[in-house]
Amino acid sequence: MQGSIEASELVLDSSVPAPAAPEAAGGEHHEEHPDLRVFGLLTFLISESLMFAGFFATYLILRGAAEVWPPEGTEVELLVPAINTVILVSSSFVIHFGDTAIKKNDVSGMRLWYAVTALMGAIFLAGQAYEYKTLGYGLTENVFSNCFYLMTGFHGLHVFVGLLLILGVLWRSRRPGHYSHTKHTGIAMAEIYWHFVDIIWIILFSLLYILTLF
Repeated sequence: MQGSIEASELVLDSSVPAPAAPEAAGGEHHEEHPDLRVFGLLTFLISESLMFAGFFATYLILRGAAEVWPPEGTEVELLVPAINTVILVSSSFVIHFGDTAIKKNDVSGMRLWYAVTALMGAIFLAGQAYEYKTLGYGLTENVFSNCFYLMTGFHGLHVFVGLLLILGVLWRSRRPGHYSHTKHTGIAMAEIYWHFVDIIWIILFSLLYILTLF
């Protein structure tokens, strides 16, 4: 009887702390997990950088072994690529304005700058298509044309993917509260990818166009 009374008092004693619910504890632990999406993107970009580095090294080796570079009939034009370079480099500043805007909780400003970046990316791809159409030689003309189309085409594919990422950000931003100054990982990832595309193009432009003039 005495044991029953003590057990009842223990149950009714409000000073005894209740154990944490498993769901709450699990949820609290889940919130402490770091967001690995940006880390995953950076890992992917490192692997892509290594692939481009292989292209660059191969190009330089072939160029060094050739007596004439580029071979006759495969000269490159500088005007359109130079304009494209200005557009793409400028777009890196424009997309950063969008990232700055969302950190100030300015969703409309972010949309504007990202839309302008998307337009600049589309203009770049159109300029590249125009260049391909007017060059006068194709992929299989010689080793230079093979390198030229492979590297610029592969980079163009990355620009296209970046354009889709930016359009995806704009599409998702239609939902109220989807992006804010505390929730903008998708926006930051699109910006990082776009800067990567820009840096790769600067190297490509230097190798394929500027270096070819000397």
